[in-house]
Amino acid sequence: MTNPALESADSLPSPEAAAQVFEVVPAAGRTRSSQSPIFDKAMRFRRANELREAGLYPYFRCIESAQDTEVLIDGRRMLMLGSNSYMGLTNDPRVKEAVKKAIDQYGSGCAGSRFLNGTLKIHIELEEEIADFMNKEAALTFTTGMQANLGAIAAMVGKDDHVFIDRADHASIMDGCRLGFGKIHKFRHNDMENLERVLRQHDATGKLIVVDGVYSMEGDLARLPEIVALARRYHAGILVDDAHGIGVLGSHGQGTASHFGLEEEVELIAGTFSKSVASIGGFVAGDACVIDYLKHHARALIFSASMAPACVAAARAAIRIIRDEPERRQRLWDNTHYLMSELQRMGFDTGDSETPIIPIVIGDTIACFRFWAALHEAGIFVNPVVAPATPPNRALIRLSVMATHTREQLAFALEAIERIGKRSGVLDTLR
Repeated sequence: MTNPALESADSLPSPEAAAQVFEVVPAAGRTRSSQSPIFDKAMRFRRANELREAGLYPYFRCIESAQDTEVLIDGRRMLMLGSNSYMGLTNDPRVKEAVKKAIDQYGSGCAGSRFLNGTLKIHIELEEEIADFMNKEAALTFTTGMQANLGAIAAMVGKDDHVFIDRADHASIMDGCRLGFGKIHKFRHNDMENLERVLRQHDATGKLIVVDGVYSMEGDLARLPEIVALARRYHAGILVDDAHGIGVLGSHGQGTASHFGLEEEVELIAGTFSKSVASIGGFVAGDACVIDYLKHHARALIFSASMAPACVAAARAAIRIIRDEPERRQRLWDNTHYLMSELQRMGFDTGDSETPIIPIVIGDTIACFRFWAALHEAGIFVNPVVAPATPPNRALIRLSVMATHTREQLAFALEAIERIGKRSGVLDTLR
């Protein structure tokens, strides 16, 4: 079936408007549901409806099956190339069995925070396993990966401290900095000269550099060896958010610091269970005294209900599989190298990716949404990424590879991507 939105731009927002996809604009025919002007912005918001009407709305798609290499959407089976389940463990029978046993033993929830009544034996066991896995003295789990960053950064960066963040850092890092009382300094993405200049300008008693290990939109790595050298020179601590590195990088999947041989040089490593670890939740690992401090000062931990037993059990099972099955990680990298090399051979711009996150840089926002819609119609689930998640005029299709993808599945995707790239003119533009 042909989508008319792919053939004509008549019904689409202008390119200028599309650059700010969710800008608030006046909406006709809508009545106010409240007397308070606080809701006016919601009443004026209509960009999402414009994209829906054009057949180009890519968000909140309802999946009717397990998160696997293929998923069911509206009764239709689709190839999943938009999942962060890099190790392919979300539907693993061993993980699901561990979840069932935890529910039988502990029930469905903890009914309180870790600080009070919400600490179960399996929370402690998970933290001990994470600390051992990450080669750190201790670890602390949070209910989400975002809360791990919010809690750790806000607790560590006080009013007399300074925090230095990459402009491409994840939103949870940005928000954690805002929740703290320290001074925030941003440096250009992976620009070590800019980072050094900012560090040199601010002589503070406490300095913390916070970076992603793997940048989630374009798949490039933090320049961790140079960051460590600068941190030592300017007496700064380091926190690496390795949400997309855990399971993927390192000798046994311990992440970016392990990949560079810098585990002892990075004081704090944060991670999430919602990607390779096949669950939901997060953690921070580091020296025992720092982790104990976070236990008593991280508001995101103290004032939030603890991880559900099922989530804890899933994370424990997945970490053990990641640790014990290096061949799974090898399959992930074999798939990654195959997909990336073929896309580059076709002429697509895959940016600076070094990981199973592979961007196809499109540029124009509406062209990116059209490319997404064509792939969706072809039976391939991917994610379009537009400003402000990327710089202006650098909209991209984000592909993410799984260890469990077959070569046949990836070949099917490549054929469709090349065909749509030629039909849409994207490949002609890149050449």
